[in-house]
Amino acid sequence: MLLPRQPVPSLRVPTLAHGDFDLAADAATHFTMVVFYRGLHCPICLKYLLELGRLQPEFDKRGVKVIAVSSDGRERAQAMADKLNAPGLRVGHDLLLANAREWGLYISSSRGKTSIGIEEPALFSEPGVFIVRPDGSLYYGAVQTMPFARPRFDELLAALDFALEKNYPARGEYAGAV
Repeated sequence: MLLPRQPVPSLRVPTLAHGDFDLAADAATHFTMVVFYRGLHCPICLKYLLELGRLQPEFDKRGVKVIAVSSDGRERAQAMADKLNAPGLRVGHDLLLANAREWGLYISSSRGKTSIGIEEPALFSEPGVFIVRPDGSLYYGAVQTMPFARPRFDELLAALDFALEKNYPARGEYAGAV
């Protein structure tokens, strides 16, 4: 389990149009937000990432760099990016499932074609959103076992405004006996 205020696992993936991404070298002013999505086959991911692309300039204004990452290969990631039409959004691909598991993401196996007629990969990770400080420590994390009920980006923006204004610490860091 990842703990707030502790280092997150490494994350290095190629992106479609922004070179190789290395979280350790991202150099965000305040935070890097990593949005793990299921892949091209997921219609809920498309809707979710459309909202992220729309709000990305707001994250930029707050010194928060954003990347969307999946285990899809380059071709499928490009097909998703084409649907998103958000050229400023970094889209990472070829996430190793072992790396996804290090991040605490759940892994699912294929059930064939989805409701939009796209074949699921044999294995893929379920969604997660992580906000990471420039020092590589976890500030916020949310993972899902299903594609439903993800954190809303407008609410995350409001939370980041509060956190930055009040210098609010990451919570959930206690790892002692209970």
